[in-house]
Amino acid sequence: MNTLPISADSHITEPPDCYRAHIDPKFRDVAPHIVSDARYGDIYVVEGMKQTIPMGLVAGAGLDASQLRKIGAKFEELHRGGWDATVRLADQDRDGVGAEIIYPTVGMVLCNHKDLDYKAVCFEAYNRWLAEYVSHAPDRLIGMGQTAVQTVAEGVADFERIKAMGFKGVMMPGMPGVSDYDDPIYDPLWEASVALDLPLSFHILTTAAERPRGPKINSFLSIIRGCQDIMSTMIFGGVFARFPALKVACVEADAGWAPHFMYRMDHAYKRHRYWLEGKELPRMPSEYFRDNIRLTFQDDHVAFQLAEMMGPHQLMWANDFPHSDSTWPHSQDVIAEQTSHLTAEQKQRMLRDNVRAFYGLV
Repeated sequence: MNTLPISADSHITEPPDCYRAHIDPKFRDVAPHIVSDARYGDIYVVEGMKQTIPMGLVAGAGLDASQLRKIGAKFEELHRGGWDATVRLADQDRDGVGAEIIYPTVGMVLCNHKDLDYKAVCFEAYNRWLAEYVSHAPDRLIGMGQTAVQTVAEGVADFERIKAMGFKGVMMPGMPGVSDYDDPIYDPLWEASVALDLPLSFHILTTAAERPRGPKINSFLSIIRGCQDIMSTMIFGGVFARFPALKVACVEADAGWAPHFMYRMDHAYKRHRYWLEGKELPRMPSEYFRDNIRLTFQDDHVAFQLAEMMGPHQLMWANDFPHSDSTWPHSQDVIAEQTSHLTAEQKQRMLRDNVRAFYGLV
């Protein structure tokens, strides 16, 4: 039996033709594409977005911290496994990983695009490209389709297409096209997720952040907030009360904060729900967080230390390859150091079994 870890959050690096070669022809001229910039090196340009995507940080795995850079990188210098599936398995073997749940890179930034039609066709193009990529080793490259959730009906249709394409889950935008995720109008979407057995994922950087305060490095600490807000929005909005079988992953937002977050939600509910006009819930907020939400993390010593304060099924380790926060190619060293206090059964659960059960992997 294969007992190698499964990364619950890894990424591809969209190649130059990812969008243009697969997008609706009407949008081909404005599809996301790579240009060479005199200062920044190769960058991805997205129509209608000021923020560009320098290549340097999206494939910084394995580099010394002093070598990480935002400027000057060329696409051909990046990890080839980021877009070439025939090379990706060797990258997994080097890191001692048996399989990876695959997320986008440019697609994370696209989640914040204001034009829903544009976002939708970009995601459709990405899904077509990703289907080809993961087809090279479907037991080791586990794709997550993307949806723009323009409307509830279109979101349900996307779920059905994503399921038909063989993907194991759906990466959701931080904000949907209409209202917010606590609105009961989205109930058909949650119903479809349950019926299709298609878990939903909310990844960091897919919700437009407020202007960061302080030095630039301080913004790194704030990137998990978007995911936290989504989790509590769905809990306090009664989504899991109405759909107890709904499965949601909070991705790359670490996990060591979760025990206090659950406690704080319960405190808010017990002490302040009346004057804050909170929705009455059949169970405590922490119970929904524990039963319905999974958390992925790659370098979070605290999460392993506090594992018993969370549900045994909640934690799902990841290596974040090939991004700059990745533990690749040293994941085995990080795992050995951070899990030394755990039993073999606990380690197997957090490193492999939880993600297998969540996505129904064989």
